[in-house]
Amino acid sequence: MKTFKLIRYLMIVALSITLVNCTSEYTAIPGQDGVDGVDGADGVDGIDGEDAATAACVQCHSNSHREATLNSYGFSGHNNGFAWTFASVRGGDDPTNRCAQCHGETGYLDYITKGESHVDGYASPSPISCTTCHDKHSTFDFENDGHDYALRTFDPVTLVIDGSTVLDFGGTSNNCITCHQPRSSYDIPGSTGDYEITSKRFGPHHGPQSTMLEGIMGAHISGTEAYPGVASSTHRTGASCVSCHMGASEDPSEGLHSWIPTDTGCVSCHENGAPTEIAGWTADIATLKSLLEANNMFDADGYYVPGTYSAELAQAAWNYKTLIEDNSKGIHNPAYAKALLKNSIEALED
Repeated sequence: MKTFKLIRYLMIVALSITLVNCTSEYTAIPGQDGVDGVDGADGVDGIDGEDAATAACVQCHSNSHREATLNSYGFSGHNNGFAWTFASVRGGDDPTNRCAQCHGETGYLDYITKGESHVDGYASPSPISCTTCHDKHSTFDFENDGHDYALRTFDPVTLVIDGSTVLDFGGTSNNCITCHQPRSSYDIPGSTGDYEITSKRFGPHHGPQSTMLEGIMGAHISGTEAYPGVASSTHRTGASCVSCHMGASEDPSEGLHSWIPTDTGCVSCHENGAPTEIAGWTADIATLKSLLEANNMFDADGYYVPGTYSAELAQAAWNYKTLIEDNSKGIHNPAYAKALLKNSIEALED
């Protein structure tokens, strides 16, 4: 009996020690590492993302874009075969009076890289094409640097008519005005003294679009119509060559690379539709032409007759050719066109 009590007592003591150890800190002895499990099956590959740079390139460098561009270009005056085959072979002693510098790719590239086309012209000229205006990109960071469209030049243009006036239309428009400016063949007639017309092609042949937009290089005859400030036309300050002449279009015969303005490119400003001419243009230009004809200034083919003329006749003849060659019916610069037209008519009617 005493032995049984002793055993029970020892068991109580052992249990007490065990409970105390359970509530005390202790250091665990690490066991063996477990065995690695079996690898799971591979997941399905995701779809490759589109490279951002490639996507930007494809917008222009794709067959679909190229086809639309070529179709549109077919309606352009730049695609005029006669203009480049006839004029691009012509040189001349005056570097600024060489047709080849704008009528054909070969002469144009010499003009913008060397400052002049070849004095003897080009025996085998290349026509105006994509590579006439486009070469390689100067940047690919279009988001920050602006899209350069790989145009060959963005530089301000020194006009050949006087060799000193510089026009800077900004951005892509400067590429256009490199050629769309009057050549330097003749001096602008002054307001006094007689003036000798020496060529049937007298006037700012062929491209006074830039100077009309700027409101310069006309013969400023005094009259009732005031001449607007230089570069004050809304088409000069609030538009550009590209925004007006290369609008988006589903019709290849307008906008895009036809350079024929679209109504959709104009209605943001002209809510009632794009005008086709300034008010009174048809009647006034016919009146000015008839006054020049009355003074025997045109031959049977409509060219000027060389000879010596009064200052007023020579000035009016210059303005008539400027307005006709601009080919916008006054729209490029309505106020300037109206002043040249009205004041020329007044001078010849007095």
